[in-house]
Amino acid sequence: MGTGASKNTEEEEDGSNDGGGQLYVSLKMENSKVEGDLTPHVYGSVPLIGSWDPSKALPLQRESASMSELSFVVPPDHETLDFKFLLKPKYNNTPCIVEEGHNRLLTGGSLQGDSRVALFKLEGDVIVEFRVFIKADRVSPFDLAASWRAYRENLQPSTVRGIPDVSINPEQAPVEQCPSESLELDLEHYEVPAPTPSANSSLVYAADNAENPRSLSASGSFVNDNTPKAAANSPKVFGVEVDGSPTAKEMEIIVPDPSDSYSPSGEAESKSVGTSSPLQLKDGQRGLLFVDRGVGSPRLIKSVSASSFLLDLKPDAQIKNSMPAAAGAVAAAAVADQMLGPKEDRHLAIVLVGLPARGKTFTAAKLTRYLRWLGHDTKHFNVGKYRRLKHGVNMCADFFRADNPEGVEARTEVAALAMEDMISWMQEGGQVGIFDATNSTRVRRNMLMKMAEGKCKIIFLETLCNDERIIERNIRLKIQQSPDYAEETDFEAGVRDFRDRLANYERVYEPVEEGSYIKMIDMVSGNGGQIQVNNISGYLPGRIVFFLVNTHLTPRPILLTRHGESMDNVRGRTGGDSVISESGKIYSKKLANFVEKRLKNEKAASIWTSTLQRTILTASSIVGFPKVQWRALDEINSGVCDGMTYEEIKKNMPEEYESRKKDKLRYRYPRGESYLDVIQRLEPVIIELERQRAPVVVISHQAVLRALYAYFADRPLKEIPQIEMPLHTIIEIQMGVSGVQEKRYKLMD
Repeated sequence: MGTGASKNTEEEEDGSNDGGGQLYVSLKMENSKVEGDLTPHVYGSVPLIGSWDPSKALPLQRESASMSELSFVVPPDHETLDFKFLLKPKYNNTPCIVEEGHNRLLTGGSLQGDSRVALFKLEGDVIVEFRVFIKADRVSPFDLAASWRAYRENLQPSTVRGIPDVSINPEQAPVEQCPSESLELDLEHYEVPAPTPSANSSLVYAADNAENPRSLSASGSFVNDNTPKAAANSPKVFGVEVDGSPTAKEMEIIVPDPSDSYSPSGEAESKSVGTSSPLQLKDGQRGLLFVDRGVGSPRLIKSVSASSFLLDLKPDAQIKNSMPAAAGAVAAAAVADQMLGPKEDRHLAIVLVGLPARGKTFTAAKLTRYLRWLGHDTKHFNVGKYRRLKHGVNMCADFFRADNPEGVEARTEVAALAMEDMISWMQEGGQVGIFDATNSTRVRRNMLMKMAEGKCKIIFLETLCNDERIIERNIRLKIQQSPDYAEETDFEAGVRDFRDRLANYERVYEPVEEGSYIKMIDMVSGNGGQIQVNNISGYLPGRIVFFLVNTHLTPRPILLTRHGESMDNVRGRTGGDSVISESGKIYSKKLANFVEKRLKNEKAASIWTSTLQRTILTASSIVGFPKVQWRALDEINSGVCDGMTYEEIKKNMPEEYESRKKDKLRYRYPRGESYLDVIQRLEPVIIELERQRAPVVVISHQAVLRALYAYFADRPLKEIPQIEMPLHTIIEIQMGVSGVQEKRYKLMD
């Protein structure tokens, strides 16, 4: 479908269009019944090919079983593209088949005409039809500035120790001698299945990953018969079983009240860091308060009622809502919020506001993933999921009319149930709830604020979009993915119904002007827009705003890979800064070939490495792309154990060996780091990966890549130390409006 990039009229009038960046073009062809061994190609004039010779046509990379894609950056002085598609035989020299009809013309990002299909005439007058999707967007010069500056300043290939922070190798480095067959690359041949937990994540509707409704039974009927009003005003008793006896959880956990006076006898000491934290108790209470800074070694705990120390080996049995399972600034902020802030500030509700098809659910899922990764106990509550369970999925647009009292009552009811579930979960220890619904009227928002009063702090997150092209795309994605239209066989009928639903919401929509709020205005593409904040303060709200400023939905791949095998890998030693082995050198060449083939049209792509030479040497064969070194991508610091084998650690430091074995997530090497420490230093890397609009290849180390992968795959923190991250394997993370998809390529055994 032909679409054009939006332009800034003022820039055009000022004659400063070059400041608007370069044109990023994506060409896609789709056919679920591809004939024989024919593969889609494209050819044309400068700058696409510069030749109408079919033998020089560029192949489209296979994106899925039915979709092929090619993307590239167009220089500002060549923004008119004249091209055609063709089908080329895969394994023989028979003539190519050029599409029927006139040439396609793309000028300044706008497609001339509306060519949605490409027709090819095969032997016997058989006609094959491909659906065509052509998209053009502006790439900001900010993203390209570092690359071009480094290219001008560093025209020679870099050396390992003399490499600057950003560099571009202008010429192909000489290839070392190695078996030629080992460098042949067929992406399909090397593709391997992704792990089971994320294998089905590619087309999952984001709302389906939200919290399962607890107020409704599996059959869709209420567990109790409370009305929304009663549900909002009647307190629940938590931690009590059906028979009225307290649960083990209630007996083990005592939540101190910050309003009470400080008792100097209540202290918790950590053997690993030697710090203590006051425990505020009421008279007659007995309990312990843990300040877990991400240290996994056994802790000596001083009981408030005795002078003896107790050895504690069950960190998960402590007070769940005293702080997130995180380190450094995150834990410090949690302590400060608990000790100094009012009770409701310990829990945060992010309440989404916005019309349908504005990206609320996707934003909610993305924010949930980010906060969980940082260590905050976060859950996503989607009101639509409650509605579908209570009232079914076959609700036409009339159900959403403001003048339909039955529909209004039903929607208010499920919203109250979802809010009640979220507050109940917070009172049981949860920290951040994401409440996902339109919440488009002041009446609805006032109801939610009344329910949350004294229990949690509410921040409204309103998403506004005025780009009709993006809204149309989101509508069509909604029809494809939402369970509301799973039984609709007529796609266009579903689109019409959803537009009617949208119109019903538009008639009564009231923008947020009350309370604490964040407004995201036209932020979806990452090319500008606005963020407005009102009455926002505190550590966590500040992190949320910073994250939202840097996110967008531009599809692009992120490739994660460990360095080639190093000499320390061969010796079985931790840490170090050794060079790569002969096997690692071969992987370096194969990786370069892979990157060249996978990203050959991604001129704005970049290569990120750590500052350790095994990653720099692995990247040395890759040319034509800027290379950026990140100290944050260095391997986990193993402290005094650096350079030792695990057998040596077990023999010489048995206590440390056992401590690490019991809790690899929180265990911190003496004078080194824990996995939680690694996550904390990787946050700027995650923010920059979210901000990038071009592909990025990250060449790093096992522990670091485990943490990065866990973010994209939304894996629990406790699983990070066990995530498989094999050598000589590329994990391709595809980020876009449909969520996060994953492919794996194993280039060597």
